[in-house]
Amino acid sequence: MKRRVLALASILVVLVAAAASIYAGAAQQTSRKADTRLVQWPYVAGDTSASRYSPLDDINRTNVGRLQVAWEWEPKEKPTSTGAIPNNFSGTPIMIDNVVYISTMYTRVVALDADTGAELWAYDPQAYRWGQNAQATGFTHRGITPWWDGDKLYIFLASRHRLIKLDAKTGKPVASFGKAGEIELSDGLRWEGRFDKLHLSNQSPVAVYKDLILLGFGLTDRVMHRFDAPGFVRAYNARTGRSVWVWYVVPRPGEYGNETWEQESWSFTGHGNIWAAMTVDTERGLVYVPTSTPSNDYYGGRRLGANLFAETLVCLDAATGKRKWHFQTVHHGLWDYDLPAQPNLVTITVNGRRIDAVAQVTKTGFAFVFDRVTGAPVWPIEERPVPTDTDVPGEKPYPTQPFPTKPPAFADQGFTMDDAFDLTPELKALAQKEIAKYRIGPIYTPPSLRGTLSRPSTSGGANWGGAAFDAETGLLFVKSSENPTMLKVDKRPDNWQENPFGKVSDADYVRVEGAAGLTFMDGLPIYKPPYAHLTAIDLNRGEIRWRVPFGKGSNLIRNHPALKGVKVPARLGNTGPQGSIVTKGGLVFIGGADDALYAFDRNTGEEVWNGPLPRRTSGTPMTYRSRAGRQFVLITTGGGTDAALVAFALPEKQ
Repeated sequence: MKRRVLALASILVVLVAAAASIYAGAAQQTSRKADTRLVQWPYVAGDTSASRYSPLDDINRTNVGRLQVAWEWEPKEKPTSTGAIPNNFSGTPIMIDNVVYISTMYTRVVALDADTGAELWAYDPQAYRWGQNAQATGFTHRGITPWWDGDKLYIFLASRHRLIKLDAKTGKPVASFGKAGEIELSDGLRWEGRFDKLHLSNQSPVAVYKDLILLGFGLTDRVMHRFDAPGFVRAYNARTGRSVWVWYVVPRPGEYGNETWEQESWSFTGHGNIWAAMTVDTERGLVYVPTSTPSNDYYGGRRLGANLFAETLVCLDAATGKRKWHFQTVHHGLWDYDLPAQPNLVTITVNGRRIDAVAQVTKTGFAFVFDRVTGAPVWPIEERPVPTDTDVPGEKPYPTQPFPTKPPAFADQGFTMDDAFDLTPELKALAQKEIAKYRIGPIYTPPSLRGTLSRPSTSGGANWGGAAFDAETGLLFVKSSENPTMLKVDKRPDNWQENPFGKVSDADYVRVEGAAGLTFMDGLPIYKPPYAHLTAIDLNRGEIRWRVPFGKGSNLIRNHPALKGVKVPARLGNTGPQGSIVTKGGLVFIGGADDALYAFDRNTGEEVWNGPLPRRTSGTPMTYRSRAGRQFVLITTGGGTDAALVAFALPEKQ
């Protein structure tokens, strides 16, 4: 009898456990079903591959015309008594678990409800307490990075010279990380104490590999002297803040590439920053690092040679910082042709061969595409002769530069008389008269004492907005600005005011005059429109699928008295660094510094919708589906005291 009772009890326990299991499974499934409505945007570039792609198709060609503003959030930041000034609101938000996280101009981090935009919490690192940053134009910031420790979510913020870890639920600094939740990035750096740590400026989101946080920094081009802050990548333990490894852009004796710095220029040359975001291949443990120009940007008489690893795509072992491979996209840079954008990790099929690749869009207007593991170019890259004649004393331009055979350049390169403003024959003749004052020529024509019209400009080509990749079509979408830069260099005047910090104590030659010479007739550009394009590159074929003018352009040009009665193109084009995103709904969304959010057909380049805005767009958009089942497209707009994060969505169902 006792055995029978025990058996029955055992059966009962099993049945109860089974019932509990079924109930738990049903509850979990219900939860999963609810969560399937939630489609996140967990990283600034969409995912760890920087695809800027969303699988959402709730908004598509058939209904995009019904998009309307759903909510707005304003940072309400103002100039401070310390002299700090907020500039463009250029961050791209992330969305995780129905919470939108955004960094502001002053590098505050704010959490918002994904459905309503209601503020949940805000953290202020008081980056303005030290006064204006070295960028001179004002504070701006482009995003933050999530990191999970088990189920616990944290947010990492790079703010000026500090790395800060926040609890994503409360917005409070994590006391166990570094010192009271933050790390001083200048500690232990090469030449520590010989440069001003306030020159360090982190605007891009940091990278993550397992329990490591990887970051570089930005340094304004206006600071140029011996022992400038050196370009570096540093890795920190995400839990403790302990420094794990550091890699420097400029190699020392005995290190690969040191011989490319002649006359021991390696011993005092700084910059070569990593101010763009890095991308991590989490599967392989590789991090792709886009570097920039060494000091100073327009005169290399003190740093003769190719100058590795400046203006180079470098692949490092993410765990150790050891170099795996590299490719220098510009030798001995004189044009400020930094690698400005986060590399895209893509999988493509070329001549029947499937390749895991990395694509790097550039200020020069080239897209360089490499095997992700070996660094071998997917298509041949040729070293071609470029102009080397110069009138700048001590300068020695590099004799060749790398030109990809595929894909073709996505931006206009070089400058000729045929590029003069041409909306009327009379205006073209006047523009050509102005152009004749300066040196012109193909891409990589050196800066000069006379002044060189260099195109793409120092802003690109492509810039920090980077590119978006659609794996379904193999298309890479990139916006390009088509304006030139005036590169006129001369000895630094005693009363030189271009650097407001008075830190240039020993530069030999510097860029002068800024944008002088780029306009005529009281404000008309000397170069013809369109001034910007949106381009789709087929990475399976290495060909351009389509290329269209982007943006309506300046009303100052459109309404200029000299153009009265002249038919002005509907799309003059808007220059600007912002980028695009692409969705499964077949749409490419982009603001691109125009006063509207645009949607283009990803396959044809047809503009299918634009939503007017009261301010110019200042960031790259993102999209998500909230827990309530509604797809939103968010974009930052404006700057200074007039800025807002704007959310578009289809009208709610009644």
